[in-house]
Amino acid sequence: MIESVEYIVPAQLHNRIVRAAYMHRGYLSDEAEMAATFSELTARHGIKTHNAIKALHLDELFGSAVGGCKPGAVIDELPSRYPAVARWNANRKLGQAVGEMAINRAMELADQFGVGTVVVDNAFHYLWGGGYVISAARKGYIAYTNCTAALAEVVPFGGKFPTLGTNPHSWGFPTTDAVGFPVCIDWATSTVAMGRVQQFAREKKPLGSGWAVDAEGKETTDPQRVAALLPFAGHKGYGLSLIDELVAAFIGGSLPTIRSRPTQGSPGEKHTCCFYFQCIRPDALACDAFALGRTMAENVKAVIADIRGHGNEHVLLPGEPEARALARSERLGGLLFTEAEIDALAAIAAGAAVPFDRNSIVKVLEK
Repeated sequence: MIESVEYIVPAQLHNRIVRAAYMHRGYLSDEAEMAATFSELTARHGIKTHNAIKALHLDELFGSAVGGCKPGAVIDELPSRYPAVARWNANRKLGQAVGEMAINRAMELADQFGVGTVVVDNAFHYLWGGGYVISAARKGYIAYTNCTAALAEVVPFGGKFPTLGTNPHSWGFPTTDAVGFPVCIDWATSTVAMGRVQQFAREKKPLGSGWAVDAEGKETTDPQRVAALLPFAGHKGYGLSLIDELVAAFIGGSLPTIRSRPTQGSPGEKHTCCFYFQCIRPDALACDAFALGRTMAENVKAVIADIRGHGNEHVLLPGEPEARALARSERLGGLLFTEAEIDALAAIAAGAAVPFDRNSIVKVLEK
């Protein structure tokens, strides 16, 4: 069944538009390249909530235009008492560039110590956490990241005012040999990501029940009326969101209700995000007592097979939808966007003075 009409956008055209848009805003060529490459990664994996449209919208609202992100900023690597932990002051550098460098550094530390951690203060939002951990998992690492979201948009369980971010958690596991793709457990701690609300607004679709509230605190399914989001699974989502805020508090993050709101709070308060990255070498975890003499790889495969057995053979694993989207994108030879997203990309291209050749965009009708 065809859910909606899609179009194939050549990756070269997409990346040219995104690079130009970032450079038009003052970013250096290497930063613009990383932003374009990361946006291509999101599109290939079918991620609608954190693609180039979302990235540039965030930059417009909270980034280079208002000082929340500084083009050309240089990361300060701070002294650390612990060799497996790197401490960074990002100085409000572009989040995608910081995220890519941080996950690479965490892998380097894991190669040396079995586990590597990178903590980042004074950051600008890095968008899709799943992209970083999937990339690391494909290279053989167990990877994890969390961050504080750009805004406090989530009402804590039992409360009435948004004091938490959507605060995602992202895990990636090196399971390609076992199942054909990295298992990726990646979620916002709200019932829905704000990017999904914005996507539904573009597509003129209603929200699900229990997702959001309006300015009066009443539940709404109209994406245009959303004032705040609700945590998923009540107190459980609230607790997971709180983890990100507390980790950030230990790193150096400040009050969530003034994050990305530089006109609010006392003088000297901080308004930036914090990141946490960790990579683990799987062999560092192995206690070498696998049942029936199985190897670690055989054991992982056996565990997954047991979970998906017993009549559960058609159950999706986390990361499987993204893997299928990636395979479909590669099969069709481009990046898949809806008509509303094509219009948004055209507007971005016009703003960056990049020719937007609609003749190179092909409609897809595929079941």
